[in-house]
Amino acid sequence: MRTVTPGHHDQPAQPVQARVTGHPSPAPVDTGAGVYSITVAAELVGTPAQSLRLYETRGLLRPDRTTGGTRRYSPNDLDRLRRISDLQDEGLNLAGIAMVLDLQDENNELRDNPPIGTHL
Repeated sequence: MRTVTPGHHDQPAQPVQARVTGHPSPAPVDTGAGVYSITVAAELVGTPAQSLRLYETRGLLRPDRTTGGTRRYSPNDLDRLRRISDLQDEGLNLAGIAMVLDLQDENNELRDNPPIGTHL
């Protein structure tokens, strides 16, 4: 059974300080920076750590690594893990999930950086 976290389906979870005090964090958060260990990331998304390793092996996820080789997961990685879990809940296998994520990544890239001469 998965643990549902705040903002699981409609938006990223708020920083801890914002949830506790109602005030935003004093500094902006780099959502692409790896800050969570594999144990913490697995707990936050309700997925076993071994699954996170498998997802990396299958190319579904690319966490940052410290100079010593320790995985560090970013808030963006946690969002991707939640998406993987949602797709599994819909009945997709890992190969299907890889295809969906690749297409979503490509669509996001095209939306953010349209080819020259293209008007959206």
